[in-house]
Amino acid sequence: MQVILRQLGDCNIRRAEPTDLIPIMEINLKTLPEHYSDYFYESLLAEIPEAFIVAEIAGQNIGYIMCKTEYGFSNFKKLGFVKKGHVVSIAVLEEYRKKGIGQALVEESVNGIKLKKCDEFYLEVRCSNNDAVRLYEKLGFAIRQKLNTYYRDGEDAYLMAIELT
Repeated sequence: MQVILRQLGDCNIRRAEPTDLIPIMEINLKTLPEHYSDYFYESLLAEIPEAFIVAEIAGQNIGYIMCKTEYGFSNFKKLGFVKKGHVVSIAVLEEYRKKGIGQALVEESVNGIKLKKCDEFYLEVRCSNNDAVRLYEKLGFAIRQKLNTYYRDGEDAYLMAIELT
C-alpha cells in the first residue's frame, strides 16, 4: 500500500516500491551519467526503504532519491566514527525541475535516515551543479571537502554533509 509522505500540488512524494524500480532506472538513464545495476537498486530498496523516495504525478514517476547507511569517520568530529546516511543518487526529470520536488525528496530522505538513527547525512555533488549546491546549502548541508576528479568524466565533486539531531 502506498503511503503519501507529502503532496506538492499534483505531485505525490512517497516511499518507493519494487514496481517503481524500472521507471527509476529510466529516470537515471535520462538525467545522470552514472548508472547502476538492477541489483544495486533492489538492494538499496531492501536495505533502507525509509529513504528511497519517489515523486510521481498522475501515477508516473518523475524523480527519486535513493540512499544507504554506512559506518565511517565523521565529517564533523576529528576522530569520530559514526553511522552515516549517504545519498547515492537523486534525480528529477528536467521538465519538472525548479518546482520544489528535489527539495521535498531530500527532506523526506532526511526523515528516513533519521529513522535509522544516523548521526550524519552526506552526499557528493558536481562542483559545476550550482543549483544543487545551493539547494543542499539551503537545507543545512555544508561543503566539507572537495573531491578531485571524483566523477568518471574527471569532474570534481563537493562532499556535503549535515549533522542530524
